[in-house]
Amino acid sequence: MSSTKSKSPAKKPASAVRSAKAAIDAAAKARKAAANEIQARIARLDAEITGTDTDGPHAATPATPATAAETAKDANGANVPAKGGKRATTAKPPKPAKEPKAAKVKAPKPPKAKRVSCLDAAAMVIAESKVPMRATEMIAAMQAKHLWSSPEGKTPEATLYAAIIREIAAKGNAARFKKHDRGVFVAGKGA
Repeated sequence: MSSTKSKSPAKKPASAVRSAKAAIDAAAKARKAAANEIQARIARLDAEITGTDTDGPHAATPATPATAAETAKDANGANVPAKGGKRATTAKPPKPAKEPKAAKVKAPKPPKAKRVSCLDAAAMVIAESKVPMRATEMIAAMQAKHLWSSPEGKTPEATLYAAIIREIAAKGNAARFKKHDRGVFVAGKGA
């Protein structure tokens, strides 16, 4: 015995659908009426604040000066309502216009002397030299001529040697250095 179930969804009666639609429409009308009421209240409050509403049941009354009994001063000197009275409003005086600030004029800085790199200084030294030089001799010559000095480097000659080898490998015959012997260099064609 097997029972077959219907795979189609159960249909709601038309009257239930109509009543659901009616309930949705009624809720939408209630929301719209509430929104209109809120907008009307906001308009009335704006009119009361500015005193521009002159017609209608909620017209703003002209502001009358408060008597001394109706207002009091707080510790900062601001008006506060006395018991049972309305708060007195006083117009603030307009703020004076600010004067434009003078433009700051910066004096142009003198251009800094371009610092010569270790490799450029070594190229200058080797170009002036008639004899092949080692990296340590180049460092000593650069420091003696005040072209370059090591900024607290522990092995500037090793750094210079590596830079010279890289330049020779990268530029080939156009390099400013040429390897004369192991660890010894002369001026190249690019010098």
